[in-house]
Amino acid sequence: MELRQLEYFVAVAEEANFTRAAAREHVAQPGVSAQIRRLERELGERLLDRSGRTVRLTEAGAAVLPFARAALAAVAGAKLAVEELTGLLRGRVDVGVVTACGAVDLPAAMADFHQLHPGVEVTLTEGNSRHLVEQIRSGGLDLALVGLVGRPPAGISTHVVVDEPLIAAVSPDHPLADRETITLGELRDWPLICLPRGTGVRTCLDDGCAAAGFTPRVAFEASGPMMLERLAMRGMGVAILPGAAGPELCAIPVVEPELRSRLDFAWRTDGPAAPAARAFVDHVRKAFGHGQPSP
Repeated sequence: MELRQLEYFVAVAEEANFTRAAAREHVAQPGVSAQIRRLERELGERLLDRSGRTVRLTEAGAAVLPFARAALAAVAGAKLAVEELTGLLRGRVDVGVVTACGAVDLPAAMADFHQLHPGVEVTLTEGNSRHLVEQIRSGGLDLALVGLVGRPPAGISTHVVVDEPLIAAVSPDHPLADRETITLGELRDWPLICLPRGTGVRTCLDDGCAAAGFTPRVAFEASGPMMLERLAMRGMGVAILPGAAGPELCAIPVVEPELRSRLDFAWRTDGPAAPAARAFVDHVRKAFGHGQPSP
């Protein structure tokens, strides 16, 4: 029994078609058919029903399939273990990032990682924090830079990268422009400009207002802080921003209570399974070493 026989068998079982399986394995279709026939002769049972328009597993084939997959996974794991030991990392890391992450130079960290491990492919996906966390849980992402409030969700480990207060930002001619601070309650009746629901900043604002007994009047939403600032400059409302505002705006710290925005690298509690993903987690934790594990 050869590994390529198991590989071809798994491909045909998953594609339900010899032609597609051959294309997936980058070999000619007769070669796939011949290897599977040899496997069937060795096992003494037909594994595939070829009588219909689509190829189906026989009872014996259904019994063999999980063992074939496990054997191929074990071989792949052995190769990865050796590559990890020798420093020759290969593979792929799927990284998520929130749109509003200007305070974190993730591209620089990715470029440094690529220089260290040129054999690893790193993909980047944008989304809001809620969606990215769901992707981590489902295994669609290895890790993500997300905005979180309070404790991390169940099953998620995090490393804090940025922890800063939210501010209110207004145009110089706004009635609040001369304020040194403003309480959250005083923003109750003002039209606000904020990031959409599902983002860390918006969750922080909504939770703070709910605790204060009111719902914020969010008149405009935008996907990034730059657009929030532009809307505030036009007098469209009070922008709620993380950390700081542009020099053309008046930044007012929000107090009583102070609201804080946090950016965390997040991954599953059991950790990324692949060595390449684990290496990337270690890399970003070192690159952003001023952070700390979330409470």
